[in-house]
Amino acid sequence: MTLIESKTTSKTPILLLKTKSTPNDGYEEQFSVEEGGIQFDPVFVPVLEHKFLDDGLNVVRDLLQKKEIHQGQTAKYGGMIFTSQRAVEVFAMLVKEGKDDESWAPVQDVPIYTVGPATSRALCSIPQTPLNIFGADTGNGEALAHYILEHYANWYKGRKPLPPLLFLVGDRRRDIIPKTLMDLALPESQRIQVDELVVYGTGVMESFEQDFTKLLKDTCESPMRWVVVFSPTGCEAMLQALGLLDPETSKIRTDKSSKDSRTFVATIGPTTRDFLKQSFNFDPDVCAEKPSPEGIEQGISTFLAGKS
Repeated sequence: MTLIESKTTSKTPILLLKTKSTPNDGYEEQFSVEEGGIQFDPVFVPVLEHKFLDDGLNVVRDLLQKKEIHQGQTAKYGGMIFTSQRAVEVFAMLVKEGKDDESWAPVQDVPIYTVGPATSRALCSIPQTPLNIFGADTGNGEALAHYILEHYANWYKGRKPLPPLLFLVGDRRRDIIPKTLMDLALPESQRIQVDELVVYGTGVMESFEQDFTKLLKDTCESPMRWVVVFSPTGCEAMLQALGLLDPETSKIRTDKSSKDSRTFVATIGPTTRDFLKQSFNFDPDVCAEKPSPEGIEQGISTFLAGKS
C-alpha cells in the first residue's frame, strides 16, 4: 500500500520510510500477514530520491570495456563491494548496456561482496551474468568488512599484495568498510586497498515531510503505530514531523509533553540507530538484528513481548 492508498482501519499502521520495491516488496508481504495477534497495515512513505552520476558511471563503463576487473595478475580490481540497491542498479544498467559487446568483461570470476539479503537479491536478478556473491548474511558494514578480510585472503591465497577492491557508493555513506580493510594496524599481507567510486547522489524528497506529517494526522487515533527508518537520510525530517526536535538545539526535546506513548520507532540496523543517537540524542525502540523484513518484525515482536 502506498501513501495515497492508505486507509484508516483497525489494523496497526506501520509506516515504512522507503520507496516500495517493484514488482514485489518483502516488507509489504511480511507485514500483510497477521503475526502474534497483530495485523499491521503497511504504508510506504518515499524518503529518498537518487540521481545517477555520469562521472562515476563513465569510470565503471571504462573498467568493464577494458576488462580491468578480473582475478588475473594484471587486474586493476580483483573484486567489488555493494552495500546499496542503487549501486546495484547502476551496475545492472551498465552490464545490460554491454551485453552484446564482446569487449566487455562479465566479472564472473571475481568475488562480489554485499551486505544484507535485499542487495544480494538485486545482484542475483541481473540476468546477463551470474555472479559470485558473498556476505549477504553479515547484516552490516562492519561485519561485512571482517568477513571480507578473511574470505578475500583465501580467494587470492598467496597473492601479495592482494588486488584492490572496487566499492560502488552513493555520496552519503559510512567509511567503516574501507577503514577496516585498509587499517594500517593490519599486516601488509592482509591489508586490502579499497577504492570508493561515487555513482549516485542521494537527497531527501521535497514532499517527504509533508507526506509524513499528513500520514501521522491520518493515523493519530490508532492505539499503536510504528515508524520504520531505513537510512540516516530523512531522520531529521521524521523527528521534526513527530514534534520531537527542539528548534534551538536540534536535539530531542526533554519535556515530557513531547513524547507520544503510542508511536514507536524501529531502525533497519545499527547505522541508522547510531545516527539517531549521536545526532539527535534519540533512542529508537527497536533496532533490527538483521536488515530484513523478518528482522524488523522479530524486533517489534520482542519489544512488545517485553512490554506485556
